[in-house]
Amino acid sequence: MSTVTSEEAPGRLVRLLPIVGWLRTYDRSWLRGDLIAGVTVAALIVPKNLGYAGIAGIPLQNGLYAAAAAAILYAIFGTCRQISMGPSSGLAAVAASAVATAGLTDPGDIATFVAGITLISGLLFLLLAVLRMGWIAQFLSRAVVTGFLFGAAIDVVIGELPKITGTDTSGSNSFQELVSWFGTLGDVHPTTLVVGVVSLVVVFGIRTVAPRVPGALVLVVGGLLASYLFDFGARGVSLVGDVPSGLPTFGIPSPSLMLEHADTVAVAAVALMLIGFSQTAGDARAFAAKHRYQIDVNQESVAQSAANIGSGVLHGMPVSTSLSASSLNDHSGAKTGLASITSGVTVLLTLLFLAPLFSQLPKPVLGALIIEAVVMGMMNLPEMRRIYRVQKFDFWVAIAAIIGTLAFGVLAGVIIGIGLSLLWLVAVATHPRMAVLGREPGTQVFRDVVENPDDEQIPGVVILRLDGGLFFATADALGDRVRTLVQSPDLRCVVLDCEGINFLDSQGSASIDDLLEMCDQADVTLRLARVKPAVRATLEREGTIERLGSEHVHGNVHRAVEAQLNA
Repeated sequence: MSTVTSEEAPGRLVRLLPIVGWLRTYDRSWLRGDLIAGVTVAALIVPKNLGYAGIAGIPLQNGLYAAAAAAILYAIFGTCRQISMGPSSGLAAVAASAVATAGLTDPGDIATFVAGITLISGLLFLLLAVLRMGWIAQFLSRAVVTGFLFGAAIDVVIGELPKITGTDTSGSNSFQELVSWFGTLGDVHPTTLVVGVVSLVVVFGIRTVAPRVPGALVLVVGGLLASYLFDFGARGVSLVGDVPSGLPTFGIPSPSLMLEHADTVAVAAVALMLIGFSQTAGDARAFAAKHRYQIDVNQESVAQSAANIGSGVLHGMPVSTSLSASSLNDHSGAKTGLASITSGVTVLLTLLFLAPLFSQLPKPVLGALIIEAVVMGMMNLPEMRRIYRVQKFDFWVAIAAIIGTLAFGVLAGVIIGIGLSLLWLVAVATHPRMAVLGREPGTQVFRDVVENPDDEQIPGVVILRLDGGLFFATADALGDRVRTLVQSPDLRCVVLDCEGINFLDSQGSASIDDLLEMCDQADVTLRLARVKPAVRATLEREGTIERLGSEHVHGNVHRAVEAQLNA
């Protein structure tokens, strides 16, 4: 049985609870910046989280429960000092789609269901940390995530249009909902429309004219004041309704409800985990690089697990990194997790003393708040333009993710996105690039003849370079290529440049044996060049090096060619 020494115990405690580490070394000069950053971020996230709760279809106060729990728990378990953890528009859209897929309509069931998938996604994050499987998030390519979020944003905007016009719509997907909304324009409620349009102008105008001003906060405060002054409720404008004061209570979401919709719960939880981890890991690395300190990606999974489990048992919603809030946290002077704790405490104080004020918030104001949040937070036009410029195929993958999300729903869009990512991965893995090399005139350098058409090709010798691992997915492709080459009557030697082969499995090793037999039957010599030690070790265990002959294995392509010419 292993024992932990007195010297090792503190180190393990710091790794599990990073708050212990930064509290020990806390510089009092950081206090002012941390407190200011915490309060400033709270002023941003309180109104935004009302909108995120609206997207998910849960009571507005539940969004604040999630924000407080996430901010405090991340500060305890997280390793990035500038991250602001809380609900996000993308995760809220996934939660809303899961609710729609499950067919839930009762407000209590919806809140319980959202809390349940949040809790389960937190457990998945914990499993991710225990098994050190952070790499799984790579199955969502950046192009797919960009397209999915763009499509989800359009879906949310279409869903919020009825709040702006005071109408009702129907439809099983975004296209049908949009058509339905156009059909209701004759029944627009004038006062609601005025409030909605003014709200949109205010929130987007502030973003354009004064981007440093918290437009969401201005809109919420202005909307509440206008509601009280002009008595919008009496004028037929829908209000968000009762928002009770008080702290969240502990409770485990109904297991029977979760089991009843187990398939939807499983898909939603995995989607939340993949999207949440990809967002947080990337943002944490960026802030750590900027401020020159190290983060622990595995511990970041633990932190996200704690934040989502905490949010789930406190009747909250899914949480992840908020890049806008994290950037504001950084710019406002945050040095440690105390800034995040300050934000969480400020949200709790808001729940205790200010929550009932939000009851008079007009729904068109909330709709405008949500539309601004998803348009500015999820519709990444610069990234779409970059993808189109750099790689057209990735652009069309992103477009497919957008269309899939709009046609089949946000949750289905995630599944489509994962499927597209895996198909692209399989396509790339099974079709490795195999370049024919030529010699740069006057040198011993061999290069791709497609990129350098003036390079010399050695008569009777073909030099082939496989760019990628040689394993079960690529072995047949290499065999087919060599089989085509040896059919040439003038061919005397195939030199396989193995510089790009960094992995060789048993099938790949057997394929080299097959190449040797194929070349022998065609009276063609097979030579290997630049074989990595690990690859050579596998070939030696296979017996391929012995059958090929060590004299046919060369340190570089030039030596292989010279050996053939001198044979």
